[in-house]
Amino acid sequence: MTWGAAAARASAEAIRRRAGSEKPACAIVLGSGLGGLAARIGGAVRIPYGDVPGFPGATVAGHEGTLVVGTLAGRRVACLAGRFHMYEGHPAALAAFPARVLHALGAPVIFVSNAAGGVRRSFGPGDLMTIADHINLMWVNPLTGPVEPGDERFPDMSAPYDAALRAQLHAVAARERVPLAEGVYCGLLGPTYETPAEVRMLETLGADAVGMSTVPEVIVARAIGMRVAGVSLVTNKAAGISPEPIDHAHVVAVGKAAAERFERLVTGFVGGL
Repeated sequence: MTWGAAAARASAEAIRRRAGSEKPACAIVLGSGLGGLAARIGGAVRIPYGDVPGFPGATVAGHEGTLVVGTLAGRRVACLAGRFHMYEGHPAALAAFPARVLHALGAPVIFVSNAAGGVRRSFGPGDLMTIADHINLMWVNPLTGPVEPGDERFPDMSAPYDAALRAQLHAVAARERVPLAEGVYCGLLGPTYETPAEVRMLETLGADAVGMSTVPEVIVARAIGMRVAGVSLVTNKAAGISPEPIDHAHVVAVGKAAAERFERLVTGFVGGL
């Protein structure tokens, strides 16, 4: 596979030459408008995606496209400030490739985040939700094809988001007085936002939030044995729940407005690992 285990090891070695060989305690993936957390990382080595073998550049507003390696809350972290998405034309295996690279760096835990539309009717812009489970409606799986060395052929997805890590997030949220809900994230391909009819379908299926990312890297992370935690930032009520039109500039703006709460939550979480 072009973006398989061997390619991930080569990418990880290139990163080590720039950032050193110490293993991260946690890998972090930052979603739209949430890249400000990277500025909290101390002793940071910043590596543009173009300098990481196998990584394309980030092209979406709110995604910087930089790998930041350093220290957060006393723990070594490797942080992806920005994603590449399937709706940009990338294969699912490439969208999930960063998880393989972060695993090859030695990270046992991956924390994923995203901006999402609120399907649960009580959600409003700025709400945070820890992800308890997900629904894959992206119509593709990043593990399709020959099985990679170290992968499970048929990974168990009965608990994709680690229960102990979710409990840790809730404990940090209570301590920091950051309101934190819990629910199911649904991943759609995009790039169009959902129609009102699709949102009604998602309600019926049990989704609480919807977005265009996260699912591919979580599938791969579980297949290679990483523990996963995730948080969605609700940036808008989903189509049909609110009469307001949805646009990406608003999504990024809400992310920036919620940055302080999100960053306290993630910093406390990493410090407890």
